[in-house]
Amino acid sequence: MRWGGLPVAVCGLGVSGAAAAEVLLGLGARVTVVETRHDGGARAAALEALGARVVTGDADPDVEAELVVVSPGWRPDQPFVARQRVPVWGEVELAWRLRPAGQRWYAVTGTNGKTTTTEMLGAMLARGTRTSATAGNIGTPLVKVVTAERPPEVLAVELSSFQLYWTSTLAVAAGAVLNLAPDHLDWHGSFEAYAAAKRRIWGDGTTAVYNADDPLVTALVDGVADAVPFSLEHPYDGPLAVTGRHNLANATAAATLARLAGIGEDGIADALRSFMTGGHRLVTVATIDGVAYVDDSKATNPHAAQRAVESYDSVVWIAGGLNKGLAFDDLVAATKGRLRAAVLIGSCAGEVRDALARNAPEVPVEDAGDLHTAVEIARRLARAGDTVLLAPAAASMDQFTDYAERGDRFAAEVRALEGTRS
Repeated sequence: MRWGGLPVAVCGLGVSGAAAAEVLLGLGARVTVVETRHDGGARAAALEALGARVVTGDADPDVEAELVVVSPGWRPDQPFVARQRVPVWGEVELAWRLRPAGQRWYAVTGTNGKTTTTEMLGAMLARGTRTSATAGNIGTPLVKVVTAERPPEVLAVELSSFQLYWTSTLAVAAGAVLNLAPDHLDWHGSFEAYAAAKRRIWGDGTTAVYNADDPLVTALVDGVADAVPFSLEHPYDGPLAVTGRHNLANATAAATLARLAGIGEDGIADALRSFMTGGHRLVTVATIDGVAYVDDSKATNPHAAQRAVESYDSVVWIAGGLNKGLAFDDLVAATKGRLRAAVLIGSCAGEVRDALARNAPEVPVEDAGDLHTAVEIARRLARAGDTVLLAPAAASMDQFTDYAERGDRFAAEVRALEGTRS
C-alpha cells in the first residue's frame, strides 16, 4: 500500500481503533475516525492533535475513504460499514500487512481459555532465543507491536471471533482452536457464522493445532492440510501450578504451539511451573467458616461456567448477567449434581431460573438482583466444605462496566463478610 495521502476511515475510538489511527497517521495516511458515541474523550483530542479528523455521534457519516479499518466490536451490518465498496480490514489484518519480514505469529482462539493459553504460550516463548511478545485481544494492539522501533521476532497472539471476522490474508505460523461452543450469537447471527469466524485462524500455510477431544473443533479442521491434534488422553507431562482440568487442556495446547515454535521441553516446563492465571479466573477470594468464595467472573458464557462449576464438588452458584443470545439448559443439566443452590442476578436471571426449573427442579433457587444481596444469600445457603462460586455464564454490562469490575465487586463483598465471620 502507498500510505502517503491515502484516505482511511477508522471505525471506533477504543484501544485498537485509536492504535490503528495513530499508526496510520504515522504512515502519512489521511485519517478520519468515526465514533458513534457523542463524546470522543481524550483519545479523540489526542488523535486530532496528530492530524486526524474525528466524527462523533453519527452512525453513518459521509466520509471519503479508500480503506476502512474497523474495531472488533463493529458489526458488519452497522450502516457505515455495510455501505462500503472499498476494502474493510480489522486492526489485526492491518497489523498482519504491516508486520516486519520474518516475524512469526503463534495464535490462539476458542470459546474459552484464550487468554490463559496465550499467557502460557507467551511465557514459553520467552524461554526461547528469539525476542517475543504477547499481544492481540489479550491487551496490546498488534498494530503497535509490529510497528515498534524494535519489533519482536515471535508473537503469542490471542484472537477473538470479532477480530478474526475482519481478517482476509491472515496466515499465522500455527494457530490453535481450543474449544467451540455457542457464544456471541447476538453479534454473529448464528453458531455456523461464529464457527466460520474462528476457522479463519487457519490461513494458507498455517499449521492447525486443534482439540481432538472437542467434536465441533474436530469437524472444523476437516479439509485442513497441516493439522496437529492435542488431547487430554495424552496431556503435556509438565508441572502445572494452576488447577482445573480445563487448565490442563490450555497448557497442552500452549505446549503444542511452543514446540512448533522451537521451544524445548525444559523451557515449557519452566514456564508452566511458575505460571499463574490472571484475575477473575477461579480465584479464591477467601474461606469463611469452611466455605470457599471463588471469583470466576471471566465465565461470561455457559461453556465457561460449566467448566468452573465442574471444578468443585458442592457449589452455591451465583449466576446471571447480560445474555448473549445463548441457552443455559446444557450447562444446568451437566452440573446439577454439583449444585447445592443457585443465586441469580442480572437481566437474564429469569432465563437461568427457567433452565434450572426444566433441568434441575430439585436445586433451590433464590433471586438476589444485585451482588451484595447475592453474597448474603449465598452465605446463608452454603455449608462447610461448599464453594460459593461467581460464574455468571453471561456478560456483565447490564450492571457493571466489564467482568473485571463485577469480579472486584464480588471480592469486596466477600471481604466485608470476613469481618462478620462466626
